[in-house]
Amino acid sequence: MQLTELQFDDAKPIEGYGPGFFRIAGEVLKAPLIVTATGARPWGGYDDPAALLDMASEIDVFFIGTGDEIGHLPKDLRAALEGAGIGAEAMSSPAACRTYNVLVSEGRRVAAALLPVQKT
Repeated sequence: MQLTELQFDDAKPIEGYGPGFFRIAGEVLKAPLIVTATGARPWGGYDDPAALLDMASEIDVFFIGTGDEIGHLPKDLRAALEGAGIGAEAMSSPAACRTYNVLVSEGRRVAAALLPVQKT
């Protein structure tokens, strides 16, 4: 099997995470947060759909990290995102980080909205 190292060009990769934080492009940031190719910003969690909807013209899919375990998105949040033409994939935060990194390295229009993990 051949492994290929991801190339991020100007995109900001998610480099790591731990209880209550994520490391984005060398900077440790408190969670929850939204990560895009251009950087990271705070997110108010499921009660802050506006922060996600404001990005409708910039991205095609949100990978929503639900913490340590996979969880379901609130129905109203999923409906609002789909109504704005944004795909939403719920997965554990570690899986969301990995998926985001692969697709952003390909130049795809993706973002990750991440709730913190409690354990590592």
